[in-house]
Amino acid sequence: MALLTDDQVDSALSGIDGWERADGTLRRSVKFPSFLAGIDAVRRVAERAEAADHHPDIDIRWRTVTFTLVTHSEGGITEKDLAMAGEINRILAS
Repeated sequence: MALLTDDQVDSALSGIDGWERADGTLRRSVKFPSFLAGIDAVRRVAERAEAADHHPDIDIRWRTVTFTLVTHSEGGITEKDLAMAGEINRILAS
């Protein structure tokens, strides 16, 4: 899978709310109403990530969860990361 250019990533991110390009990754932080609500969101994302065999790095700080995406095997951001960012957004919206 080919790495995307910064311009390609920036263009794609205009259609994926809440995500930013940071330090060569895609990143989104979400504040949940409670710790358990954040944990439930992480569980739902983890199920989808496992099915897709593309796993975000997930950092949990009380009610704030940060999802970070990068295709480690390619050394940068690929279409897989953009697709997972969109999937995470759909999961969080449901």
